[in-house]
Amino acid sequence: MKRYEGLFILETAGKEESIKDAIDKISAEITTAGGKVETVQKMEKKNFTRVADKKHSSGFYVNVIFESEPKAVNLLKSRFALNEEVFRVMFTNAAVPKAAK
Repeated sequence: MKRYEGLFILETAGKEESIKDAIDKISAEITTAGGKVETVQKMEKKNFTRVADKKHSSGFYVNVIFESEPKAVNLLKSRFALNEEVFRVMFTNAAVPKAAK
């Protein structure tokens, strides 16, 4: 298994109170695909520098570090593309944490 970092931008227009539910669904989706969620970092709502359309001018950012098989990441990308609560998602390789001395 490899470590990945997923940066999620959630669609928050009028739904700020359902952010926790969306994060729980993201974690469940990763677990269903055979991954193991290590940490979830809730960030804040940020305005976009470049606004593609007036409907999406800001989003709630969430950073998820998880372990998964490489082929499962492509499955997750396609699943999150269909999820209406996820505006954008980006997966990168996460560095292995250094052991404390």
